Amino acid sequence: MNRSIPTPTFSVVEIGPITIHAYALCIITGVAIAIWLSNKRFVAAFPDAKGVVGDIAIVAVPAGVLGGRLYHVVTTPERFFGSSGHPGEILKIWEGGLGIWGAISLGGLGAYLTYLFIGKGRELPQFRYFADAVAPGILFAQAIGRWGNWFNAELFGRPTDLPWALEVPRWARPSGFLEYSTFHPTFLYESIWCVGLGFLLLKLGRDLSGGQIFALYVATYCLGRLGIELLRIDDAHHIAGVRLNVLVSIAVGVTSLAFYRRFARSSR
Repeated sequence: MNRSIPTPTFSVVEIGPITIHAYALCIITGVAIAIWLSNKRFVAAFPDAKGVVGDIAIVAVPAGVLGGRLYHVVTTPERFFGSSGHPGEILKIWEGGLGIWGAISLGGLGAYLTYLFIGKGRELPQFRYFADAVAPGILFAQAIGRWGNWFNAELFGRPTDLPWALEVPRWARPSGFLEYSTFHPTFLYESIWCVGLGFLLLKLGRDLSGGQIFALYVATYCLGRLGIELLRIDDAHHIAGVRLNVLVSIAVGVTSLAFYRRFARSSR
């Protein structure tokens, strides 16, 4: 008898008038852990920076959610616009659809601008040290957030009969794969990858120069994401026959490696 990971039969919990979406709960839990760990790391390195992480999170977290949603909308416009689109679906982020590249980009920009604003009234280190402090926490947040895809029965990979395959209900299977019942649990692969990278960065932190931890986070995450994208079968835009996110992973990964090398020449 083949074993498999079952897809949850629910993604929403209703308590009286309150509706709790599992996807949103995973995102919130991940963000909370990221803020806690990032604050602990940053204050340990710079004791005068108490409260900085929390203040920045007020801007960076909403900016990250907005950026992630915008990236998803821009890269999959047919779902929201056109004759068969539903613009109102844009607001339903609890149903999934947050692009990590957009989240990092806009969230990072919000964090940087807020950091500059806060830094006007106090002596803070360069932003790259702050980025280093938050990198492991972001990875753990991504690891937890990916479990929201499990509850939503989305973003799985090609069919497989491996013991850890994900059993997907028929209604969630993409066109052309209706006859298959078990698929690669790419959400689990990415979650494990992120957790492993998070602990790796915690261990290497003392041996790297300022900015290298964050650059290494981006580079190694891109490496794992590249492999995962090659497994996924959900609808995606292609350029020259290659999934858009594969090309983005390569471009961002190479750029981050350049920054890693550049930061290596700076002080620890």
